[in-house]
Amino acid sequence: MIEIENVHKSFGDLEVVKGVSLTVNKGEVVSIIGGSGSGKSTLLMCINGLEPIQQGSIRVDGTEVHARGTDLNRLRQKIGIVFQQWNAFPHLTVLENVMLAPCKVLGKSKAEAEAMAVRQLESVGLGDKLKVFPGKLSGGQQQRMAIARALAMSPDYMLFDEATSALDPQLVGEVLDTMRMLAEDGMTMVLVTHEIPFAREVSDRVAFFRDGVVHEIGTPDQVIGNPQKPETAAFLKSVI
Repeated sequence: MIEIENVHKSFGDLEVVKGVSLTVNKGEVVSIIGGSGSGKSTLLMCINGLEPIQQGSIRVDGTEVHARGTDLNRLRQKIGIVFQQWNAFPHLTVLENVMLAPCKVLGKSKAEAEAMAVRQLESVGLGDKLKVFPGKLSGGQQQRMAIARALAMSPDYMLFDEATSALDPQLVGEVLDTMRMLAEDGMTMVLVTHEIPFAREVSDRVAFFRDGVVHEIGTPDQVIGNPQKPETAAFLKSVI
């Protein structure tokens, strides 16, 4: 599981995450919603060890992410993360992009990495794009390639940071379908998303972030369908 306890994160004098505590259990899908600047994306960076924290603790399967002796490269093999931008290597084909990390990080042979990459690309509907360069893909296809690239590391957890926010509206659905497939397969996921209907559909719990804290958390029907806090209701009214 992922255990977040009283986490504080600041950028200089600006405190962005202000004492967040949250547990994500194995096989659970937790969606984080909230306005810009509420600390959602920053928390994902802290879970993955990409940003240090000033106070509190984050444990992944009992390993303290921010402890001095933690091997972050090894820990990140368990935690896939997909950002708003896909950051592909433009000079490598789709297949080569997805093969790269299993070869370089996991030490897989080229044949093993290729088989794994092909399997993941086929699972996200890109089996016919193996030899294509990223620049020839649509935005939705590039984001699905980024998901396949993360899955090729066989992670136990997947973090999604507004994975559809940079896409044209007509391309959002294909990425959401891929994320929906992962949820149905039992992948443990933390989603920072503005796709409220999607969050309501796939999540076990939804957390509403406001001013760097978990302002309200519960089942999708509780938080989205019948919010108890006026701030949650106001946010949902503004985005739905």
